[in-house]
Amino acid sequence: MSTNLEGGGIAAPALSWRAKFSYGAGDFGFGLSWNMVGAFLLYFYTDVALLPVGLVGTLFLLSRLLDAGFDPLVGLAVDRTRSRWGRVRPYFLFGAIPFGLFCVACFYVPPLDPTGKLIWACVSFVILGLLYSIVNIPYCALMPMMTARQDERVQLGSLRSAGTALSVIVATAATMPLVQALGGGDQAKGFLWVAIIVAAISVLLTLNLFFQCREAIRPAADAPRPSLSAVRDMFRNRAWLVVFLFASLNFIRFGAVLSVTAYFAINILHQPWMISILLPAVSGTLLIGSALAPPYFKRLGIRTGNRLALAASLVLYAVLPFGEGTPWLFLTIYILSSVMISVTMTCIFAMAAEVVDHHEAQFGTRNEGLLSAGVSLAVKIGMALGGAIIAFGLAQAGYDPANVNDEARQMVHVLYYAPAMLAILLQIICIGFWPERRG
Repeated sequence: MSTNLEGGGIAAPALSWRAKFSYGAGDFGFGLSWNMVGAFLLYFYTDVALLPVGLVGTLFLLSRLLDAGFDPLVGLAVDRTRSRWGRVRPYFLFGAIPFGLFCVACFYVPPLDPTGKLIWACVSFVILGLLYSIVNIPYCALMPMMTARQDERVQLGSLRSAGTALSVIVATAATMPLVQALGGGDQAKGFLWVAIIVAAISVLLTLNLFFQCREAIRPAADAPRPSLSAVRDMFRNRAWLVVFLFASLNFIRFGAVLSVTAYFAINILHQPWMISILLPAVSGTLLIGSALAPPYFKRLGIRTGNRLALAASLVLYAVLPFGEGTPWLFLTIYILSSVMISVTMTCIFAMAAEVVDHHEAQFGTRNEGLLSAGVSLAVKIGMALGGAIIAFGLAQAGYDPANVNDEARQMVHVLYYAPAMLAILLQIICIGFWPERRG
């Protein structure tokens, strides 16, 4: 079993603010690249690289199915790693640069025929997903290793939420203006330069995790190392199952909204300028949610608090179509709904941390790496499914960027609302099975 610094009576030094901010900045680094991929890669593939939208949807889906087998292996590897740098820090040191390079590769259009471009897209996107697992799963496992103090974990969770929110704001608000400015009208060139800048920031902040964040809680020397049988125990942990499904549904909605917003703003609202407001608001409201969440969930609990916030966001989504003709009204309703959803997104981090405690109580082992891999997998599967739903829908409607017909516009309209509202409804049902802590 893991060494518990609180329970064992061992005094642990307080975390420095440098370590805390470095931890939060780590999620800004990962999120900057990953959210650029989530928000613009579908558009880049279809409208810049001119790849068939249906095949792109299949690529998104199949690559995440590959992750379904790979992520638990990374989690097991983290739990079994013993090095002079600890269990997670080696992954930051050796994974940062390859992750940055393949982020750039995804936004590069090689001088090849259509088949060659499609192969390049498949290989680069699949490898990027695997590399994301190699750096992000150790990051998710790092928080319970840095401190056993509840107040410090809350601070780390809040800083991580802020890093997530800022990464989405920057990635979604700045990408298209920078593409225009750096590309001079050539979107392929513009996307490539933006990807280079974003990847460089991600690499630096990932390496900063290696240098600034230490593992204060280490497993005992005789602690059993998890095997593949630990995966079976993970699926027997009800708290983990709820978090996995809840997070998957959240990121299906998130991935769908990120993927369809550019098409929606251009073809339905006829207001392209709204892209740089709608996309940042999807997660930029996490800054508000991270401030509201602690007192809100302390008063109402995880189950009731999530149900009420999700129900309010669902009602707001239902009235959103009535504001399409008035930009300020549409944005007002949209931002209010996003704030409600952001409260529940912030809660996912706290729920994921509690999963480790539930697992230790049930099975006697913490397995931070494996459990974190499960939550990370939920994020990636959700994002990929959300993007694939949009891609398949557009393909079915015969979307052609050079000639968007009425059927395609109608499909964009449906895709903007239906996946998000269904995911929210299913989240309301899912959270009812959360094992609320008593006392």
